[in-house]
Amino acid sequence: METYFREKSERLIIKGQTLSLISPIVMGILNLTPDSFADGGKYTTIDLACKRVSEMNQEGATIIDVGGESTRPGAEPVSDEEEFKRVVPVVEELIKQFPKKLFSIDTTKLKTAKACLKAGAHIINDVSGLQIHPEFVDLCEEYDAGLVIMHSKGNPKTMQNAPFYEDVIKEIKKFFFYQLQLTDERILNRVILDPGFGFAKTAEHNLIISHHLNELTHFGCPLLVGASRKSIIGQILGGKPAQDRLIGTVTFHYDALTKGAKILRVHDVKEEAESIAVFNAIQKKTL
Repeated sequence: METYFREKSERLIIKGQTLSLISPIVMGILNLTPDSFADGGKYTTIDLACKRVSEMNQEGATIIDVGGESTRPGAEPVSDEEEFKRVVPVVEELIKQFPKKLFSIDTTKLKTAKACLKAGAHIINDVSGLQIHPEFVDLCEEYDAGLVIMHSKGNPKTMQNAPFYEDVIKEIKKFFFYQLQLTDERILNRVILDPGFGFAKTAEHNLIISHHLNELTHFGCPLLVGASRKSIIGQILGGKPAQDRLIGTVTFHYDALTKGAKILRVHDVKEEAESIAVFNAIQKKTL
């Protein structure tokens, strides 16, 4: 199963743009939501969103991940219409103002995904991992777009209700194996994998995944890790709230870099970009 796909790729060609992954990169989070756990309500207008993207661009974000529905544990779902209204006008303006920036769309909704790709966005970040809309593969093929396949079980409202795995690493590997087959080779060279830290996982599950993260690089697809300010960091640090989890997040993500992670999805772009710079210098043994 682990060698079913191809050798690791250090470059993805997405909508004609080359995304180099020779060095790990930062994906900055832009939540257009009123209820996200770390920054809900901060960037709900076009002006505020554009200002935040400008900041993240200067701080070193290669990709901006735009979302209009909170996926925190216990979050209430939003309608297709509400997410569309939150996300699409902002994305259209962002594409105009930042034409050279790569944008991913954090959605499980077909209508939002299609409108954003049509507007010029580059990647669908699907937290359902094609479980809701396998048609995302067709959409990505049509628009020459990238796709993030994330491992998850259930939905955000109920996913933390006693999640159970006999072997969490084995089950994630199996999930990736079968979901990658849905790509039918058509977009395989533009697929990114995400183990889904905090999505239907206990603290122990998250730590096991982190410890064995390198085993998930064997599919040949770049690995995305997103533990930014999540509850696992707070639990490790004795219950610290989201705003006090920066150092813990950077440390958690740095460990992921040593195990092959290529994309870090983060709230704190500047600090994570600096961490990657230190990582690169150590790996190269030179400045």
